[in-house]
Amino acid sequence: METISVPHPLETFVPARAAGQRNVLSLALPPMPLLRVAFVGVGARGRMAVKRWCHIPNIEIAAICDVSREVAEEVATLVEQYGKPRPKIYWGKTAYLDLCQQQGINLVYVCTDWMSHVPIAIHAMEQGKSVAVEVPAALTLKDIWRLIDTAERTQQHCMMLENAVYDHFENAVCQMAREGLLGELVHVEGGYAHPIGDRWTAWRMEYNRMTAGDIYPTHSIGPACQLLDIHRTDRMCYLTAMQTNAFKGKEMHQKVMGESCESFANGDQTSTMIRTAKGKTILIQHNVMTPRPYNRMFQAVGTHGYAAKYPVPEVLLNAEAAAKIGIELKDCNLPLNASQIEILLNHYAPSFSSEIIALAKELDTRGGMSFFMDVRLAECLQQGLPLDMDVYDLAEWCCIAELTKLSIEHGSMPVMIPDFVHRKSLSAEE
Repeated sequence: METISVPHPLETFVPARAAGQRNVLSLALPPMPLLRVAFVGVGARGRMAVKRWCHIPNIEIAAICDVSREVAEEVATLVEQYGKPRPKIYWGKTAYLDLCQQQGINLVYVCTDWMSHVPIAIHAMEQGKSVAVEVPAALTLKDIWRLIDTAERTQQHCMMLENAVYDHFENAVCQMAREGLLGELVHVEGGYAHPIGDRWTAWRMEYNRMTAGDIYPTHSIGPACQLLDIHRTDRMCYLTAMQTNAFKGKEMHQKVMGESCESFANGDQTSTMIRTAKGKTILIQHNVMTPRPYNRMFQAVGTHGYAAKYPVPEVLLNAEAAAKIGIELKDCNLPLNASQIEILLNHYAPSFSSEIIALAKELDTRGGMSFFMDVRLAECLQQGLPLDMDVYDLAEWCCIAELTKLSIEHGSMPVMIPDFVHRKSLSAEE
């Protein structure tokens, strides 16, 4: 990879890997044919996850944990209603400590609020459990490094539950790119335009009030990094970020919190540009304030073609690429029509049975991507395979939050993105 020269970039501290500590690239644990899963945090999102996992073969819901005993009891009863044995329940703010002592649990699935993700994940790994953590898994570089170090030290899986990479269109385009259908990818985009409206919680509003930058980047950057094969054949080098003023922030704070605030750190719109070691670029955006349709702004720009999902799917291919999948083009300058896109998506349909695909759409109103994510996670653990996403994906996608804040606070200066995988070691050998 070529070395990128950036004038006076800001750099962050990169801790050395401890002596004798090994990375977890392509980590594969012994097969777990009967996978025992424990859920920590079973509010709205956690409850939906439990419901999905009740439909996955060879799964035991071993434990349910929530701050509320009533909620934990309700979800345990839900598991029984799906014909599964009643899981053991735990309740209270620190009940996850007791849950992680339970023998036989293979995977701890964390759906709590953002601020509690890291201590739960670290404790679970230290007790010999793999973890899957809702987005964003970590909010600071310090916590990201703690997760990496714990995963490496314990040799346990630590995966972030980024469902956007399992969206049918985005996954199909990723497969197209891997097969060279778009030629050489040169630029990719992603975003999170999703007005929160009446779904604001007090803790999330307060976090927005206090924190500048793209604080919810993983839906944007995850599919983009998958397209560019980041930390496998390419890596992100540096970013620069810019945000607008908080034109809506104070107004929304007043509405949600019932009190005014003098300042609001998070701008209505944040835009971030990233350059990779191979000279490619990524643009991601974040906006949860202004009224607009939901949009993840997914785009892939290649030397032989182009694909975008929003506001409607759009694909443009050259004649040779189109012919590979049985599409004849009359004009290579025009995007594919709806029926041609359907042929393309059917060609790159998820590699699941028709029953799983139908069930995914039934359980998940967003096309089934969360169920596909869960099924793949279960399959990999049951079969002893490396996971689709590792702790370094988690690190690269979550670090955008603090690095964009740093760039914005320094007048949109470039900020180096740490190489989370190939850091120096205190030992002579890996």
